[in-house]
Amino acid sequence: MIAQQRMLSLGGLALQPNQSSNTAFQISWTILRVVAGIVMVHNGLDKLANIESFAQAYVAYLGLPFPITLSYMAAFTELIGAPLVALGLLTRPAAMGLFFTMLVAMYHHVKIAGLSIPYLELSALYAATFLFFVINGGGQFSVDAVLANILNGLRSNQTNGKRASLEDVFRRSDEAASGTKSVL
Repeated sequence: MIAQQRMLSLGGLALQPNQSSNTAFQISWTILRVVAGIVMVHNGLDKLANIESFAQAYVAYLGLPFPITLSYMAAFTELIGAPLVALGLLTRPAAMGLFFTMLVAMYHHVKIAGLSIPYLELSALYAATFLFFVINGGGQFSVDAVLANILNGLRSNQTNGKRASLEDVFRRSDEAASGTKSVL
């Protein structure tokens, strides 16, 4: 039972976004999450359109092993992770995958063109955006927030059930000691 409570607690913490009661901030947070997730999807589609070419031009160029495999991993991270971020479902792990994908893209741009802002700007903005979601979660208007509330409710119900059970045990031991039976 203790392990189950810990799992519920960890699940609630992992999904629970950092909270701000400012509604305008939560709305802008949601808009940023949805837009970043939606516009990121095309990058995965572009990779899959010609995976061999992408693997040679980007992954093999960096000297990374298994260029085709890593190219598929990057494409599917973008195709699966981006919609998850847009929905706010498993936001932190999805954003983490996208953040690391953008770090590799930034490294590629630096290796090709040095610290040229025109080459770096898009991948740097994506990386910063996904890092924000890694740190802060999906926000108040996300599927994660709903799931966190459900998990916290389950944990609270378990705690209340244990408390009621303990109270019942103590009441029975008091009754046995006094030789009377409670009406409750």
